[in-house]
Amino acid sequence: MTLLHDLLGSPDPGPFALLRREGSDRLEVLRGTLRTVARLADLPLPEAAPGEAAGPRTLALVPYRQLAERGFACRDDGTPLACLEITDTAQLDVADAVAQLPDTVPDAEDLGFDIDDDAYRALVAAVLREQIGHGAGSNFVIHRTARARTAADPRHLAAAALRRLLTGERGAYWTFLVHLPGPGGRTLVGASPERHVSVDAGLAMMNPISGTLRHRDVPAGEAGRARLLDFLSDAKEVNELSMVLDEELKMMAVVAERGGQVLGPYLKHMSHLTHTEYLLAGRTDLDVRDVLRETMFAPTLTGSPIENAARVIARYEQAGRRYYGGVLALLGRDADGGQTLDAPILFRCADIDPAGGIEVKAGATLVRDSTPDSEVAETHAKAGGVLTALGLRPAPAGGAHAEVTAYARDPEVAAALAARNERLSSFWLAERSPAPAAAPLAGRSVLIVDAEDTFTGMLGHVLRSLGMRVRIRPSHEVAPGDAEADAADLLVLGPGPGDPADRAEPRVVRLDELIARRLGQRAPLLGVCLGHQVLSLRLGLAMHRRDVPYQGVPRDVDLFGTVRRVGFYSTFTALADTDRLVTPYGAVEVARDADGRVHAVRGAGFAGVQFHPESVLTEDGPALLGELLSTLLPVPRP
Repeated sequence: MTLLHDLLGSPDPGPFALLRREGSDRLEVLRGTLRTVARLADLPLPEAAPGEAAGPRTLALVPYRQLAERGFACRDDGTPLACLEITDTAQLDVADAVAQLPDTVPDAEDLGFDIDDDAYRALVAAVLREQIGHGAGSNFVIHRTARARTAADPRHLAAAALRRLLTGERGAYWTFLVHLPGPGGRTLVGASPERHVSVDAGLAMMNPISGTLRHRDVPAGEAGRARLLDFLSDAKEVNELSMVLDEELKMMAVVAERGGQVLGPYLKHMSHLTHTEYLLAGRTDLDVRDVLRETMFAPTLTGSPIENAARVIARYEQAGRRYYGGVLALLGRDADGGQTLDAPILFRCADIDPAGGIEVKAGATLVRDSTPDSEVAETHAKAGGVLTALGLRPAPAGGAHAEVTAYARDPEVAAALAARNERLSSFWLAERSPAPAAAPLAGRSVLIVDAEDTFTGMLGHVLRSLGMRVRIRPSHEVAPGDAEADAADLLVLGPGPGDPADRAEPRVVRLDELIARRLGQRAPLLGVCLGHQVLSLRLGLAMHRRDVPYQGVPRDVDLFGTVRRVGFYSTFTALADTDRLVTPYGAVEVARDADGRVHAVRGAGFAGVQFHPESVLTEDGPALLGELLSTLLPVPRP
């Protein structure tokens, strides 16, 4: 009897996992003991014993509800943080494994989506209107669930689906089957295209993926090539990837010593779809369990900013997510005893309960120029690969993938991909060194007040590159009179979601209190996005909600006589009808559009910018910030 026959045919094989990782021709077989833990810090990863071989130690299934560990909102559906403590491993050649897996998929009854197409269109429209249209964030991912049921053993259905995914799905980061036995157990099978985070020899990597081209929309011949080029230049698709790139750079800013370096973009080919993607890399010395915690969860499955995205998801989704949007996390040790981590995002997978209930969750990324019809189609496409593997959808025609793959080698397609980086920030595209000791702002202290948008982490790295000593604290911790805030050479009031005129919002009230104190002290102050808006209100400017949100929008703007390429993430903007104001805090210069929309303000010892100088969309953020801060923080005389 073969190993796979034993796992699939034995009445009680215990918990196990089958994994094929990207680029490998081997199927890993993991067996061990199953336990549940409360926190990511509790995941077992014992020190390597003398002479112990390198390899995996624990496979964790991290549910979406684990977000509560960071204090974020979520529907608590009780899904456990389960971990397989690995005691036995084996490897099979993929071709041999395929020969051992069942080639007939047991019957399953298709029950359709839990939210039908019309109801999902209405849900998409509501999120666009009520959340993105009111400054709650730049993008949100709202899912629905394709349901089915089977009378077959979940292991047999999952094994047959795994065979189909191994032979038919392309471009997956992990193709997997995980079986957790027992009354409350689950069997998961899928093909995840996206690495969430990995750590190997101290190098952390993430993999933002977004933008979706459905292969069935790609015709043959020259028209198909033109369709791919249109996809690569489509503003919605470009915006989606830029926003998740910024969002994952925020996470890398926390876990990597100097933030992440951007590599790419690339095309990611699946069987039904082609995506665009980047890779992010950075050195880290954090425990891998802390890396997992600080990166919960991918913006491609949640939205931005992450904390408010969690609130929006909890409000608009009708049920808990179980493992959808969470991660599989393989924790181990390398040959030197160092920690390793490999964690794909849990999506594009089926979740089968012991009674034969099947769920395949799929979500659309909603941005300012989304349309309900296109997002309905996107969820059908994203669920399609797994539903096909389960025998619930017909297999796609084989030609579309071959056509798109062939077009990807076209020089014009390669040029279109490269063009996406032409006006992105070189700061994030290049490998970075520490700031020189003689930097003009070297040694100056800055406290960044985080108003619930972790763009502040990226901002911290940009300011450190100028030689500054940076601390970041949440707004609820920094009250007027805070000793550290008063002593800082510069106080930065950061971005955050919401209406800057909402006096019922504690973050807005706190920013205004800090602005009033700092202006009264005539101490250097910088406001960014929400911080800038609250500053503008205190300077007497009117506030306007844009008809079309400026979320993930790069623009060339005139900043006090110099044209700059900058990135906006905002729904609100201050308005001014003059380039110069007289205020109780002195004269204020205003950089604005011809229609009065304000991009920046500056006065004696203070400034505010509506855009994000730290964003990958701002072409030369460090130089821009350096010039602006040189007027706020004159170089001290020797």
